[in-house]
Amino acid sequence: MKTFCASLLALSVVATPLLAGALLLELGNPSANPEARAKDAVVVARITACHSPEKTIVSATAEGVVDGMHKSIPLKVIPLSTAGTFAVTREWPEQGTWAIKLTATNPDYRDYATSSVVPIANGSAQLNSTKHYFHAATDAEVATSLN
Repeated sequence: MKTFCASLLALSVVATPLLAGALLLELGNPSANPEARAKDAVVVARITACHSPEKTIVSATAEGVVDGMHKSIPLKVIPLSTAGTFAVTREWPEQGTWAIKLTATNPDYRDYATSSVVPIANGSAQLNSTKHYFHAATDAEVATSLN
């Protein structure tokens, strides 16, 4: 009985966010979006939120290592004409190893964020190597994507 109760409690903790609504951050290739291509986007981000999607804030930084030093560069997140869709453009130097960290937050989802870390190789976002998190990505998680 103890095991059953513990399992039921664990299941309820995992399932609650699924039933309460979701805040998701999806990434896509800008070549599939003419508006993003026109803005020279490196990646397209799309958010979905069950509650107040218009309140969602998407932020992005280029996280890199240049000559052994960590660099963090805030990136512009450009709203596109499709609601909840954003373009991120390249604003980091050629030298070094880079990844884009994107984070979505919404005040209706207190204490919750969703994020993705996209490695950059040869100037292109490596979407197939993207790591997704149901929290703001930590420095250690970003570092893993840079290795």
